[in-house]
Amino acid sequence: MRDLRSGYGAVQVIWDVTLRVEAGEIVTLIGNNGAGKTTTMLTLTGLLPVWGGEISFESRRVAGLEPPDIAARGLALVPQGRRLFGAMSVEENLLMGAYLRRDRGVGDTLRHVYDILPRLRERRRQLAGTLSGGEQQMCAIGRALMARPKLLCIDELSFGLAPVITAGMLDVLCEIRAEGTSVLLVEQDVEHALAVADRAYVMEGGRIVLSGAAAQVYDDPVVRTAYLGL
Repeated sequence: MRDLRSGYGAVQVIWDVTLRVEAGEIVTLIGNNGAGKTTTMLTLTGLLPVWGGEISFESRRVAGLEPPDIAARGLALVPQGRRLFGAMSVEENLLMGAYLRRDRGVGDTLRHVYDILPRLRERRRQLAGTLSGGEQQMCAIGRALMARPKLLCIDELSFGLAPVITAGMLDVLCEIRAEGTSVLLVEQDVEHALAVADRAYVMEGGRIVLSGAAAQVYDDPVVRTAYLGL
């Protein structure tokens, strides 16, 4: 993203946001509620219009494309709150993630998702709406992986989850990154996010106010006081 601007209706929410994710990285975007993190993710994936600035992916412009076209380029979103189809089974939810695919490898991808997230294999016939919070987050991540993304965008991984469950989910993200999928993580659990990220951006009032290597951001005095309570 370069100088990205967007918002809702007539209300601008993000201002001149510049952010990048390199191949093979986990990058985290941190900030308080209302900072503009979700707006940034929704604009990146085409669910909100670009008011100004530029978004490119693998040197190709994606700003202005419809969400299915952006997904087809290799960007997948795990939305805040999971947004599963509660009356459908776990496996049906996962297969929805492959809706745009026309290749014959969907079954192989499904087996791979079950290997990464074995709890989903155990729950594959269970209705998604009856899963625990952690299992629902696994299902949402698995659904996104079914699209075989090159960049996995996750909005508030830890939303509604106990810290131990969040830590397990972050381990899964490291495994996904190790297999070649880059990750852009929006997160309020700053300490855990910085522990797994390569680089980090801090957003306040719809603007990026700090960026750098995750360890550098962790050691910043303002971040330690405002977000880590140190």
